[in-house]
Amino acid sequence: MEWVRNLMMPPQGSVFAGQVDFVYMALFWLSVVLFLGIAIPSVYFPWRYRYKAGRVTPHITHHTVLEITWSVLPLILCIGIFFWGLKGWMEYQVAPGEAMEVQVTARQWQWVFEYPDGSRTINDPHVPVNKAVKFVMGSEDVLHDFFVPDMRVKNDIVPGRYTQVWFTPTVLGKHTFTCAEYCGKGHSEMAGTLTVENDADFAKFLETGGTEWEPYFKDHKEAEWGKITYQRVGCNSCHNVDGTKSKGPSWKGIWGKMEKVHIGSATGPLTQVLVDEPYVRESMMSPQAKVVDGFEGIMPTFQGLLKPNQVTGLIAYIKSLQ
Repeated sequence: MEWVRNLMMPPQGSVFAGQVDFVYMALFWLSVVLFLGIAIPSVYFPWRYRYKAGRVTPHITHHTVLEITWSVLPLILCIGIFFWGLKGWMEYQVAPGEAMEVQVTARQWQWVFEYPDGSRTINDPHVPVNKAVKFVMGSEDVLHDFFVPDMRVKNDIVPGRYTQVWFTPTVLGKHTFTCAEYCGKGHSEMAGTLTVENDADFAKFLETGGTEWEPYFKDHKEAEWGKITYQRVGCNSCHNVDGTKSKGPSWKGIWGKMEKVHIGSATGPLTQVLVDEPYVRESMMSPQAKVVDGFEGIMPTFQGLLKPNQVTGLIAYIKSLQ
């Protein structure tokens, strides 16, 4: 029944989703029938054959037809379900040749997506509607798992090897994705939004990052856009904005102050720098050039990952945290 599916399952966002849901609901209702077939007799028979004075229980040794039936029918069901599932699994193991290939890199606790034209995004994949998309995935550190519930795709990302998922999105708009394998302290924050767009909007996204940021710059609210970017690209997994220490220095009140840094690495010569726009830009693109005293040099480079409007927004946001 459709209302049961809608209650139990996320919205269907791809062609694959309908097929997965059909198999799932078929198995669900089969399980309901089999459960009732066992539960009802389990309740009825003790009542029907309860003890009564003078009742003699007949001696029954076996029932050949019944024994063959309850052995053969489940076997046939299991074989049928196996080949049904195998057919779908084989169809979706290999993406069609025309599928757009997106390289996905998972790392604690961030997703990096690289498109055929070389542009890249963090935690913010965009794909064109009604066109097959193949995500080729690798991990830089530990085991991760890419899961998009609306698309019904999910696969482990194992260090040292490549895995893939593919789907054909059919519903415009935003669809949540997440890491479905515990990967450390920031696991719960390793999520994002997959956006399905028409061809024109997708092309504009690759060129400029879409249109979402434009109102903020038009109204001189770059700091608000920077706050959104801070959350989306994973800055919040290492940098707090409340003054407390985390994996990286807090951004609160840092702008315009002198900061002790090590040159070249966390153990390099110690000096002082002014926290201004050139320093912040360098820290984003070449984080190992100057490592803040008291912290490890673990920040990855964001070179080629951030659009100019994102960098401008982040700088404005840091300035606002006084």
